[in-house]
Amino acid sequence: MTTASEASWPLRLLYVHAAEGCNLACRHCWIQPVEPGAVDAGRFLPLQELADAVEQARPLGLEAVKLTGGEPLLHPKILDIIGVLRQKGLKCSVETNGTLVTAEVAAALAASPAAEVTVSLDGADAATHEWVRRVPGCFAAALAGMERLSAAGLRPEVVFTVMRRNREQLEAVVDLARNLGAGAVKINVLQPLGRGRELWAAGEALTIRELVALGRWAEQELAPRSFAPLFFHQPAAFRPLSRIFGGTAPGCGACGILGILGLLADGSYALCGIGQTVPGLVFGQVRHTPLRQVWQQSPCLAELRQGLPRRLSGVCGLCLMQELCLGGCVAQTYEATGSFWEPFWFCRQAREAGLFPPGRLLDGRNGGRMKEEEGNQRGWTGENQV
Repeated sequence: MTTASEASWPLRLLYVHAAEGCNLACRHCWIQPVEPGAVDAGRFLPLQELADAVEQARPLGLEAVKLTGGEPLLHPKILDIIGVLRQKGLKCSVETNGTLVTAEVAAALAASPAAEVTVSLDGADAATHEWVRRVPGCFAAALAGMERLSAAGLRPEVVFTVMRRNREQLEAVVDLARNLGAGAVKINVLQPLGRGRELWAAGEALTIRELVALGRWAEQELAPRSFAPLFFHQPAAFRPLSRIFGGTAPGCGACGILGILGLLADGSYALCGIGQTVPGLVFGQVRHTPLRQVWQQSPCLAELRQGLPRRLSGVCGLCLMQELCLGGCVAQTYEATGSFWEPFWFCRQAREAGLFPPGRLLDGRNGGRMKEEEGNQRGWTGENQV
């Protein structure tokens, strides 16, 4: 029986971190999985625990499972996992570095209902990609994996994390994605989280001025001439309305945190994968705690449901897009500040630099209304030039 609470807050998506380890050692990874050669790199989520969690989640509204990591394809029973999800009729998405995609894995995913695959490429050549990923040969292996996915009839999304080292290769990566049969391209921003903090300290992160300018260029110039949907992952306040509500890559960039739960490789339930490094965002284990209890009674989840977006502070509390964005990545904000309600770093820095779109702010200057130009198809065109 479905309760009123479950109807109000359905559990739509499980983020399954099937493997604790990874076969690469990426400089920007926010999850910080166990690196190759580490003693305990073989921790994998037991297949039965995954099956149990899925079965308990279905009455709560489960529609899809995202297999992520670490590297999910390291799991010795990955084909069985894909099979379980297919038997349950659940949408299966996989986030992978592409190096372990075999013909069997590609075929299994192609046979799954509405399967989605995301492959990370951080450069248009081996030197750049492998500088980021820190394992020789991983560029060629990722390309081979993309080719196998394409041969199986899939059109994977390519994800590119932009940083100073590779920013000039962005268009070349888009061209490479087209040649590999990709169906979309997503441009991620280097986050000040996990291993990414070292890149920030080393000056590899673009400045907020550079990011705002790059995002506007990607949305307004690169996306319209891209071969497939192209999405620059920035807060909704910086995106044209036409791109959010009706462009070739609609969406606001929010993660949908109120309908998501993470399942870690050790069987723990967590807010998301950040629970691997933030124990306060872990809520119990699949073998000991009923999922319904976690979903209904977790104080952390209750706090988010009651507080988003009205408790957001700073520029996020003033943003007219807060209902869509929900404060960006609140898990990342919690990890950095100990609070869900502090402003997201991107928006805070943009506000401090005078780069936050004024037409997206609720304050005394505009009386809570979007400026007139926000109603047209252009969206924000950047009154503050950068």
